[in-house]
Amino acid sequence: MNNKHRIVNRALYDSWVKPYLQQNKRLLCLVLLLGTLTFFSASALMFTSGYLISKSATVPENILMVYVPIVLVRTFGIARPIFRYLERLTSHSVVLKFLSAMRVRLYQRLEKQALTLKSRYSTGDLLGVLADDLEHMQNLYLQTIFPSIVALILYTICIIALGFFSIPFALSMLLILFVLIVLFPLVSLLVTRAKQAQIKESRNNLYRTLADAVMGISDWRISGRHEDFLKSYEEQEKLQDELEDQTAQFSRRRNFLFQFVFTLLIISMIWFASSSVDSNVFNHVWIAAFVLVAFPLLEAIAPLPDAISALPSYENSLSRLNEINDSTNIEDEPSHDSIQEILSSRNMTVELNDVTFSYNNETKAILNRVSMTLNQGDRVALLGRSGAGKSTLAKLLLGSITPTSGQITINDIPVPKLKEDIAQLISVLQQKPHLFDSTVMNNIRLGNPKASDEEVIEAAKQVKMHDYISSLPDGYNTRMRELGGRFSGGERQRIALARILLQKTPIVILDEPTVGLDAITERDLLNTIFKTLNGKTVLWITHHLVGVEEINRIIFLEDGHIQMEGTHDHLLQTNSRYANLYQLDRPM
Repeated sequence: MNNKHRIVNRALYDSWVKPYLQQNKRLLCLVLLLGTLTFFSASALMFTSGYLISKSATVPENILMVYVPIVLVRTFGIARPIFRYLERLTSHSVVLKFLSAMRVRLYQRLEKQALTLKSRYSTGDLLGVLADDLEHMQNLYLQTIFPSIVALILYTICIIALGFFSIPFALSMLLILFVLIVLFPLVSLLVTRAKQAQIKESRNNLYRTLADAVMGISDWRISGRHEDFLKSYEEQEKLQDELEDQTAQFSRRRNFLFQFVFTLLIISMIWFASSSVDSNVFNHVWIAAFVLVAFPLLEAIAPLPDAISALPSYENSLSRLNEINDSTNIEDEPSHDSIQEILSSRNMTVELNDVTFSYNNETKAILNRVSMTLNQGDRVALLGRSGAGKSTLAKLLLGSITPTSGQITINDIPVPKLKEDIAQLISVLQQKPHLFDSTVMNNIRLGNPKASDEEVIEAAKQVKMHDYISSLPDGYNTRMRELGGRFSGGERQRIALARILLQKTPIVILDEPTVGLDAITERDLLNTIFKTLNGKTVLWITHHLVGVEEINRIIFLEDGHIQMEGTHDHLLQTNSRYANLYQLDRPM
């Protein structure tokens, strides 16, 4: 189980962190170079300052003896804030570039899975993912990844530099710095992860106890055991506080040990510098320089334990992003050539070959070896009771989910290979299309942001909304109000249909667009839909038989299988069950 968890975490980082670093190698190298130069300038400033102080204390006969150190102190004193500013400017620019790409990527995943998200997430959850998890990624780069790499670079430079003076001392510093840069952060990560797991479990138990108490508060009072509940709740709350105190105590003790080890490093530097003077390796004026150079190193490595300890919280964010991402790799390039090949074809064929699908490897399949073909211009009604697999089949066509077995192709190209570009081929008219609190013109233009005003108006005319929109106070510039409150259900569907006309996709899925409409409005809307979508391949998901006379083929799903298939007239004459259903559902 632990191996599986590590593999998942590795895949998450490979998907949401590593690719962005690889795609921006030059900018990343610039950030690391500026970060390294910042601490190098700080160390050089301390080094030359120590030398200047020591040399000045010897009272040199003229200022020329200390003129070079004075210039270097001023140079490194100015260089340090300059490099710090450039490093901050560049690193934030890089991270914002990463976040911009992540937002676009996440939106594409959300758009692609629009039919499945409603059953798994609420709008608030999705906003939480966008607002918290993606913004959280900024700290991962700025506070963990970049500082850690810079610290490792400085670590390497320090050991190599000390090796020129004394290899044994360089090896001892290698060990001490390894403890500070690697062991302390690693132990912090392990302890923090364990404590956070305990705190999370304790908090869940606390919330569960509170929820149970609120729901059964009358029973607690009647039984006279409310004091027992309060005592139990306070004990759990105390346990929660103890775990948080333990985490805080660990941080304080770790920081104390960290400072203690660093003190040992300073003492070692003093001993080394003194011994080098006694051995005539260098002059005594270099002692302060060698000792002071270590202090800027503390500034670089001190934040590492806390930064690495934050990794579990980043893993939680990455895990949620990965669930929405649906294991799609950022490095995969969209198959634009395949899309253009399909769009240029006059005859488009959608094929389902022995498609089987079940959620979470359940034994009962939602769809079981379903095969069907949609040719260019076909109008197919997909009927069946709730849970029969109608919406699941639509999700499979959109690529939101993949078949457990079998294959779905468009012009012999598997749907998964079409990826995000599937939106150029298939559009969906849903039960409740979302209308934004913007102008009518903007809401229709969502189908094609590049569409001209004339094209928007023409689409409105086709769906029989132009006259009504023109009669509004501001015409096409009239605001829709929240969720399109200004318009009726049928009018909202017509505006959504106008969007689809602007998209110009060859395939359209109608996901029960007439639910909730009265019979007259339903019939009128269906007539408009079939007229405006003439020539397109239409898959109409419905449980209602009004308007089936306009359909070329009817497919009835039941228990994951196609139970009946044929034209309306053929089924009406040969299938008694269909005839009964039609008579029962036939509008008066």
